[in-house]
Amino acid sequence: MYRSLIVASLLLAAGSAQAETWTADSPDGEIRVTIDKAGEGLPKYSVALRGKALIAPSELGLRTDVVGFGAKGFTVENVATRMVDETYRMVAGKAATAPDRYNEVTLTFKEGGSRTLGVIFRVYDEGVAFRYTLHNFDNFGIYGERTEFAFAGDYGCWGLNIGKFHNAHEGEFDPVKASLIRDHNLFDSPLVCETGDAAFALAESDIEHYPAGYYSRTGDNKLGVAVRLPPRLDSDSIKPYVAKFSGGDVKTPWRVIMVGDSPRDLVESNLIATLGAPSRVKDPSWIKPGKSAWDWWNGFRAPVANPGINTETYKAYVDFAAEMGLDYILIDEGWYVGSSTRPKPGSDVTKPIPAVDLPAIIKYAKDRKVRVMIWLQWEQLDWQMDEALAAYEKWGVAGIKVDFMDRSDQDIVDYFHRILSKAADHHLLVDLHGAYAPAGLTRTYPNYISQEGVLGAEYNKWTTRITATHNVTLPYTRMILGPIDYTPGGFGNRTPETFEIVENHPVTMTTRGQAIAMYVVYDSPLVMVADAPQAYRKADGSWEDGVDFIQAVPTNWDETRVLQGEIGQFVVTARRKGDVWYIGAMTNEQARTVEVPLDFLAGGVEAKVWQDGSAPTALVTSTQAVGKGDRLVLNLAGSGGATAILRPVVKKKRK
Repeated sequence: MYRSLIVASLLLAAGSAQAETWTADSPDGEIRVTIDKAGEGLPKYSVALRGKALIAPSELGLRTDVVGFGAKGFTVENVATRMVDETYRMVAGKAATAPDRYNEVTLTFKEGGSRTLGVIFRVYDEGVAFRYTLHNFDNFGIYGERTEFAFAGDYGCWGLNIGKFHNAHEGEFDPVKASLIRDHNLFDSPLVCETGDAAFALAESDIEHYPAGYYSRTGDNKLGVAVRLPPRLDSDSIKPYVAKFSGGDVKTPWRVIMVGDSPRDLVESNLIATLGAPSRVKDPSWIKPGKSAWDWWNGFRAPVANPGINTETYKAYVDFAAEMGLDYILIDEGWYVGSSTRPKPGSDVTKPIPAVDLPAIIKYAKDRKVRVMIWLQWEQLDWQMDEALAAYEKWGVAGIKVDFMDRSDQDIVDYFHRILSKAADHHLLVDLHGAYAPAGLTRTYPNYISQEGVLGAEYNKWTTRITATHNVTLPYTRMILGPIDYTPGGFGNRTPETFEIVENHPVTMTTRGQAIAMYVVYDSPLVMVADAPQAYRKADGSWEDGVDFIQAVPTNWDETRVLQGEIGQFVVTARRKGDVWYIGAMTNEQARTVEVPLDFLAGGVEAKVWQDGSAPTALVTSTQAVGKGDRLVLNLAGSGGATAILRPVVKKKRK
């Protein structure tokens, strides 16, 4: 039952100097937003969870070049409310459907002439979102936002202090006390905080013709952070614009406060995707999630006479994908004329190099029920976008991996929308690398099948940064926003002590158990099987331990539950596809035994379990009968993991 949407509205007469207050509750009544306006400025907002302050009174507003538009002179013109209770179907992701259920209040402020500024608040059971709308503004620009999130306490947070506006959004989410965040810091989305009895995360969604933002400390030494936006590349260095508009109606992204009792609730949430604009792909039936063989991470190795960027190698990857039951192969950098990680005159993304007979590879793959995706540098693609996408569709390419944007300014956001929309027109999947943090575009363009913007397994090739602690931090931080193309599947497993950097034959500093658990724990409807084909075979030609799990695990889910875990410590995730449950458990460098409650089961199941063995590459498998109310005991080695598949027990009918 809904609680009251607007609890109080005092003296709505325009121009009154008396305070005005509005409040809105979540449908379950747990979260309350209070909006207070005093004087001529915009109101402040605050957020409480079960009556306890979460976000203290915080500033709202924009900084523009519009003469007379500032912090004063705003009068309330209208207040509108509505309640929405809908469910939408997710094309690919952590659940088959998601609720879109909220209470909304829109405050419209008049500010000079016919101009109006709207502030829309939505209150969900999973958090709060708000955005600004501008109406009847002529050609104008925005210098930044006044938006802040003032914390009600000195919370313990986890954040990626990226340090600069233009970057690949790849780094560690480290612990930081709110009081230690400085105004020169630049934290990426999400900033995840724990209050002692709850958790919340700051993020954004539905960014269009506007930059993707960051967070740094508020300017007046209060606890909390304010929104910071990257400048346009064509801006003046003294007073840079972050966005320019030709006029008409403008809407900013949703500023989001995800809320839960613990960080595990944030992992289960679909709020960021839900706040994205509804799908612009009319018929998504052609969009097929799946697993892909991949050449680049393993150094283009294959069991052929001359491994490298050539037709023979890619046919070997097709054979491997077909034998293992994978859906795709991904041909990475180097396949087309002038291929480069940076703009290169003379490149041509419609002409394969002589060593790569792409039509023959695509036909060879099609005959074996495997599809081909191809890598592209974003600017080289942009120069030939319409011609290239039409050609790829004609060739039978399944999708594209677009790389090295490494920015989040207004122009790059526009590029994301352009490439995703045009790719959908040509029935092409898209995996964006060098990309800003997910912000709901997977709902708007469901062909946006995965993305990077994560410190993933590629860093095993040249650093020691991909630790087990990092791996079990990602699910509670970066992954709560959307899918991560972490590129799992490394089968050269080592202990942290025996790990070594070998760029073209990389290994990991985690166990085989953790390697296969990533296929459950990490969200990615398109997921890589990143090692060389021969890495998955034993000397006698049989499959390596753990391959059978990778073959069996889906990449698209009906339901997700995070059963146990703490940020940076461990995680236990259960996902359902049909009537089968898949469990993935991962731990940091500390070995541990976890007892997984099976209360989510409907009845008896047979559990097949893969657990860490006596060496990093070893797995111990077992089967057992379990049921609702039982506990599944999983033993995790340090930097290790475990998986399980729980299939219903089918009773044989009597003859």
